[in-house]
Amino acid sequence: MDNAKIDINDVLATWEADELTVRAKLGASGITSPAQLASMSGKALFDAMFAGELPSPPIGETLDFVPIHIEDGHSVFQGRPGQQHYNPLGSVHGGWFCTMLDSAVGCAIHSTLPAGKGYTTLEIKVNMIRALTKAIPLVRAEANIIHIGRQTATAEGRIVGPDGKLYAHATTTCLVFDMPK
Repeated sequence: MDNAKIDINDVLATWEADELTVRAKLGASGITSPAQLASMSGKALFDAMFAGELPSPPIGETLDFVPIHIEDGHSVFQGRPGQQHYNPLGSVHGGWFCTMLDSAVGCAIHSTLPAGKGYTTLEIKVNMIRALTKAIPLVRAEANIIHIGRQTATAEGRIVGPDGKLYAHATTTCLVFDMPK
């Protein structure tokens, strides 16, 4: 991407509008019951969440990020790195990067799973390329699946700023399992 041609204000305006649209549809945060989770495919779960029929996960409120788009092995999350996420060095803590990326790569995988299947992260590897501060008002974690198998799945994700700069990237391996009935 040619950074000289990116109008950061246009990107920020688009990202802000996307977030407002999603937040207007999402329901309150909460927990979906295990029985309900087991009865739905990943796609059906995310469709219901984006329609406000199921709660959105509370971690988004805690760390100020929100899913923007999830479908067919791809997800986009958007977050606001703020001072409340700072480490003692005056920049966003690595755990914030990791949690946002774990959500994005996990949801990319979950979006492909049929009803009755669940997943959990077995391993995540995150490389933080540059520091984040509140000077960057929004970032996006974009994730795509690499492989979905019967018992394991892999995905990769990247955190990018509105200027097109890469802030972090990750790969994950997840365990795919039958949900308890």
